[in-house]
Amino acid sequence: MPTGHSDAKAAFRMSAAARLQYYRRVLPAYLGSGRSQLTFWHETPEINRRANFDPQTIANSAANRRLGSYYMSFREKADYAGAHDANRIPMLDYRGAIGLQYNPIAIAQWGLGNYNLFSETSNAARLQRTLKAADWLTANLEQNSHGLWVWNHHFDWEYRETLRAPWYSGLAQGQGVSLLLRAHAQTGGGKYRQAAERAFVSLTKAIAQGGVLFEDDEKNLWIEEYLVHPPTHILNGFIWALWGVFDFYAASADASAKQIFDRCVQTLLHNLARFDTGYWSLYEQSGTQLKMLASPFYHRLHIVQLRVMARLTGERRFAEVGDRWQGYAQGRANRSRALVEKSIFKLLHY
Repeated sequence: MPTGHSDAKAAFRMSAAARLQYYRRVLPAYLGSGRSQLTFWHETPEINRRANFDPQTIANSAANRRLGSYYMSFREKADYAGAHDANRIPMLDYRGAIGLQYNPIAIAQWGLGNYNLFSETSNAARLQRTLKAADWLTANLEQNSHGLWVWNHHFDWEYRETLRAPWYSGLAQGQGVSLLLRAHAQTGGGKYRQAAERAFVSLTKAIAQGGVLFEDDEKNLWIEEYLVHPPTHILNGFIWALWGVFDFYAASADASAKQIFDRCVQTLLHNLARFDTGYWSLYEQSGTQLKMLASPFYHRLHIVQLRVMARLTGERRFAEVGDRWQGYAQGRANRSRALVEKSIFKLLHY
């Protein structure tokens, strides 16, 4: 994995050629017509009301080793109408030089969305799609240079410094685990359980050991979506990945998973104020003078994720911050200011 430079500003500076290529690729996706990777990602975030959020039942779930529906619906993603391969696995169109690619995060979310719909309707076709996603994830686990099993992205990705293929992500590890455990619970298939156990190891190891965890100077424990230096603590990726840790504990009563989950919950509670500008949420801790605000989509996603965290943990502060951020989104001036500052950040740092 690329580690970047020790100086944050240098690490976040694209070459002129890379920046031109980036804009040629992303501007048609944002401003043009037709399908792109954004068609998949930018669905309306919503809590899955059928998921189990009762704290006592969750505490007891480790005893019966069963997982219910996933915590967000992913309903639109379940019926993704973009490109698929011959086996009907979704592929995202990143346009430009990247083009059509498998993205393990997208495949996991597609599978989770279909699992939710199967749980709701008992439709066999929904279960078949769930298992197709689980089969793909099982078949595509690869060992990294430290011998840990990860889902690699086999394309370069512009994240200020370019992530060079193959690269892996804490977000992929967490959501892959969440899907595989549900596939195992539904079918009893040992291959899904084994794959989940292999993938989970990365969620227990530091980045320097081939994992996806970072402990800061204040002993906060983070799951990193992008493994760059210095780490950027992307909020939505951290929370989604953390649900995979929770699911592993719920399905196995693994004490290390519970310890990691509890530490990461405290990290979130201690650091939510750092993601709050007083009028909008931040996407990450960029380490730059001008902060990277969340897009309108990611701001809405943060609100939903915090409300899920409140239900999973019983911590009211998550709900309180979610409500405050919902209030930010209702102000036209806030929305306009956030959009302008987000655009300026992109121009300066991408």
